[in-house]
Amino acid sequence: MKRSQLRSGYTLPVFACAAAIAALHWLHKKQGMTSVNVNLIHPAEIVKIPIEQVAGVAQGALAITRSDPGDNLDLTRNTPIWALVEPRTEGQAVAIRGGEGIGKINATGEAAIYRYAQQLIQENLTQLLQPGEKIAVTIILPEGRQLAERTSNAAFGVVEGLSLLGTSGIAQPLSAPEQLEAFREELQAKSHLDCLVFCIGENGLDLATQMGINSERLVKTANWLGPLLVEAAMQQVAAILLFGYHGKLMKLAGGIFHTHHHLADGRREILTAYAANAGLPTPVLQTLFTSSTAEAALKYLRKADAQAGSNWVNTVYGAIAQSIDQRTQEYIYKHSTRQLQVGSVLFDRDRQIIVKSEIGSTLLAHLC
Repeated sequence: MKRSQLRSGYTLPVFACAAAIAALHWLHKKQGMTSVNVNLIHPAEIVKIPIEQVAGVAQGALAITRSDPGDNLDLTRNTPIWALVEPRTEGQAVAIRGGEGIGKINATGEAAIYRYAQQLIQENLTQLLQPGEKIAVTIILPEGRQLAERTSNAAFGVVEGLSLLGTSGIAQPLSAPEQLEAFREELQAKSHLDCLVFCIGENGLDLATQMGINSERLVKTANWLGPLLVEAAMQQVAAILLFGYHGKLMKLAGGIFHTHHHLADGRREILTAYAANAGLPTPVLQTLFTSSTAEAALKYLRKADAQAGSNWVNTVYGAIAQSIDQRTQEYIYKHSTRQLQVGSVLFDRDRQIIVKSEIGSTLLAHLC
């Protein structure tokens, strides 16, 4: 299938917003709707979203739509999204809540409804409110808990359901190899900037934005880091900041430049090798090597540091970050005969920065 034939869809926040619009319409008109218009904001586009059902419940209204991510390998395809809209008498005009199936951020207990989803629902519904009207919007994913078991949400500190995450309303078919060409086009459009920030997924994009990095500099790479690094060099980009989850980016320290686990993994081997090179004791190395995930290994190292007063996390991850920079520069030069500045920043499942390489720290200070 050619890239031009691949069909884009919409992200979960768009369907949640559409259901809320339909439920609010029922409150006002006592009429159902078969579709609603949603302003995506990012991009600035109005789209029509089908509505499956609308009904009055108690003092409010409930509307249902279904996820359609387009030609993408997305486990939320066709999952129902409910929105319950109820009138309220105090507080902000639109209060957004997470119901059943919406994950909770483990560290705070808050619903995992992130910035773009909040903005989308707030802006679309506020303009439809009657003078002085206040509402509560509860988003429900009936299949959310079950689907979450098949994701890496728990690795990022989200439990009991799925996140309403994303920085755009458009769901591109990122799983298709043909999408690499679209990534190249996006990068080329930004190549006039002195420094770009490569983020593998939505968690990196969202955290980078929260830290104050201009979204114009952000490039989503999915797992196509190798070819896009070379493309950046060919476009004469001066510097790249690799900004990502440590379980993904550490693969680069092992020379793996396509990070999908179906092609290559090696995380525990890489982490154990760098720990051995740093002189950590054999029992520690054995525990790292048998850890179920990179996050479990990091947690173990932090606990060991706390108990022994050591500094193994900084030592090991500092070496990994420096190696990421070096091996990335070597990879770029090997495939393009060009040189550019590369820095790295690695974060954990709680979106806390673990380590910045020396170049990464300099680039991050410049970008923020």
